[in-house]
Parts: sequence; C-alpha cells; structure tokens
Amino acid sequence: MSALSFDSVTIRLGRRDILSAASFAVREGEFVGMLGANGAGKTTLMRAALGLVPVAGGAIRVLGAPATRGNPAIGYMPQNRGAMAGLRLTGWDVVASAAVGRRFGFAPLDRAARREIDWALDEVGARDLARRSIGELSGGERQRVLLSQALLGRPRLLLLDEPLISLDPAHQKSVVEIARRVCDDLKAAIVFSAHELNPLVNVIDRVLYLGAGSAVLGPVDEVVTGPVLSRLYGAEIEVVRVRDRWFVMAGDVEVEREAHRHDGRHGPAHEHDHGDAHA
Repeated sequence: MSALSFDSVTIRLGRRDILSAASFAVREGEFVGMLGANGAGKTTLMRAALGLVPVAGGAIRVLGAPATRGNPAIGYMPQNRGAMAGLRLTGWDVVASAAVGRRFGFAPLDRAARREIDWALDEVGARDLARRSIGELSGGERQRVLLSQALLGRPRLLLLDEPLISLDPAHQKSVVEIARRVCDDLKAAIVFSAHELNPLVNVIDRVLYLGAGSAVLGPVDEVVTGPVLSRLYGAEIEVVRVRDRWFVMAGDVEVEREAHRHDGRHGPAHEHDHGDAHA
C-alpha cells in the first residue's frame, strides 16, 4: 500500500491546470524531496492530499483511502516565513495549541496530551527550545518546534512545505537531518518540498519533480537530468554535477538558486500557485 498516490490527477485553479493527469505513488516509510519552479504546484499538491483542493479528474489516495479533510494520518507543516516572529507564546504553547485543536488556544490539557507534546518535542530535540518565546527563536529553531507540532498523533505521512526557506546552510542541514531521523524512527513517509536539491540530495530516497502540469518521481540520477527537466521547465536545461552538488542550469542561470533568491527579495509572499493560501 502506498502512503500517497495520485492516479491520473488533474488539478485546475481558474483556467490553469496545475497538474494534468499526473500519476505517482509515494511508498510507506520513504523520504521524498519535491522540487519544481515557482508556480509548479508544490503547495497545491500538498493541499490536495489534505483534501483542501478539489481535483478536476483522477483520484488521490492516502494510505489506501480517498483523500479527505482532517485525516489524522497526515501531519502537515505549512510554509512559515516569519509570521510567528512577534508572538510571545512559548514554543510549548504553540505546539499545545495544535494538541487541543484550536488556534493558540489554552484549553486544559490532560496528562496524556502533555506527554504527547513532550514526546514530539523530544523527537526533534526541541524540549529546551520550547521553554522560550517562539518569537525569540532563530529560524532553524522555530522550524524544529513547528515540525514537532506536525508530529502530534504520530502520523504515517508528513507533508513539509518549504521548511528550509530563509535558513542558512547550517540550519538547513539540521532540519533535513532531523526530518530524516523522524522518517526512520516513525517509519512515516515524508514529502519535503524545497526550491533546491542540494540540501536534500544525500538524505532523500527519491525525488518528485513538478513542472508543465507533469510530475516525475524516481531516483535522483534518473529524474534530475537534462532531458527530463527540459520537458518539465519547458526550456533547455543542463544538469551539472560537481562532486556531491547538483546545478540545474538554463544557459548561464542556475534555475533553482534564482527561484530561491526571488522568494527572498519579496519577503513573505507565498509560492505563486494562483490561490495557494493555507487552510
């Protein structure tokens, strides 16, 4: 049984097909890195798996069942681009808000709920961090706390949407390594979206690349190639590998790095998926 499967799925937003008859399957317990240019549909794909975006055709299944809203088998970490920087709540309070099913709620928690929160924080090494105000944490520290929030209920599928945005290389490495450890410890499948392959390349099992309405899932060596990416980008792409680093080039422009710079310059704008707002 697959953790997540798309069978000839078409997702249409307005007059644009984000995905067109796309088919792929993420295996249980595997770590998949999801990449694609701005607007390729990474966030939309995750929201469709969460049952938040309707499909125009085909079927999405999560652990063998149709995708529906509120599936407890899925843990979701949405994009976070500094929205919590001004909060005075502790990291523990932020995680607890998810445990009680309210936005920053303060309903009493029983002993079992408190144990579950502490377990989730321990899983990402954030118990001490969670004692501090979420606004005082660095970007990488904040991402660890928010990842623990997605672990509540011990999901079998984790959807992590751009958790590396605005992090320096050291914090990127830390977040990726923690996600890999969570994948192994929980035997949970992870779909981890990013703008750049290099932070993920040594830890993912396979890569899912989106573009031109298509989705290609497979080993890095088979997917990240000039012919495959040229078709997905709709332009001539050259893939250059230097030791353990990969460079996706359109002429003399490094495509993935330019996309990342674009996000940084424009602050907290979401991926340009024409309606990719979070739930």
